[in-house]
Amino acid sequence: MTTALPHRPAAGIFWMLVTGVCFIGVTALVKTMGPRMPPAEMAFLRYGMGLVFLLPAIGSLRAAQLTARQWRLFGVRGLCHGVGVILWFYAMVRIPIADVTAMNYLAPVYVTVGAALFLGETLAFRRIAAVIAALAGAAIILRPGFREVSSGHLAMLLAAVVFAGSYLSAKVLADEVKPAVVVAMLSIFVTITLAPFALANWVTPGPGDLALLFCVACLATAGHYTMTLAFAAAPVTVTQPVTFTQLIWAVLLGAVVFDEQVDIWVVLGGVMILASVTFITWREAVINRKPVTPPTNATKL
Repeated sequence: MTTALPHRPAAGIFWMLVTGVCFIGVTALVKTMGPRMPPAEMAFLRYGMGLVFLLPAIGSLRAAQLTARQWRLFGVRGLCHGVGVILWFYAMVRIPIADVTAMNYLAPVYVTVGAALFLGETLAFRRIAAVIAALAGAAIILRPGFREVSSGHLAMLLAAVVFAGSYLSAKVLADEVKPAVVVAMLSIFVTITLAPFALANWVTPGPGDLALLFCVACLATAGHYTMTLAFAAAPVTVTQPVTFTQLIWAVLLGAVVFDEQVDIWVVLGGVMILASVTFITWREAVINRKPVTPPTNATKL
């Protein structure tokens, strides 16, 4: 009989704060690069160089006996995530950092809807109300008719959808395959998915660009690792609200480093979306159901 590990809320909050710093670091580096390299190529190099971190998982990959159905699911997940990463890189260099961060919170909401449509989950009235509130938050951020809705905003709307598709595929695979295999196969299939898009419009990167993208890969990997530590230390209901700090860092980073105007409507919309995700997560914990809605960081690149 295994004994459940004790909850350590302080440790969970600490590691989730570190996770936020890592992902904001990713954001800052990509924003620094700007549009001088096609988004598909940036994404491909980020994942390609990140494959070095898969070396510890080689044993698990060789031991895995995957079925044809599982291979197809990994392929679908890689395609969804790959397209999402391209859209994220595209949006990051075209719209303010705060807009990207706030709209990225939509992915877990789409997961909730997708779980009802494809996994047979029940959408009770409270969850439906939370989804509607999140979509209202997105409308506040975009404010069509009152501000320009750029291609970057549309890219983030679509990115949240395909990231949700990636996570739903991962939920199915996580019940059948070891976590190390799920993570490793994502990196491999995303790299394969991105390759033709990158080669179609290849721009030879300089040493500085390669160094920045390798730092992006390091920070993204570190962020997913510290996020795992946070989940091991405390329930998602404790760590989920901490992700709001990422919106604060994003607003400060955009204003101080990149001279972006602080838009209170973006902050308000982001708070509404994150509050909706946190409420849905809390409801899943209250009724002791198997969690479906992912933490906001789980759908990141």
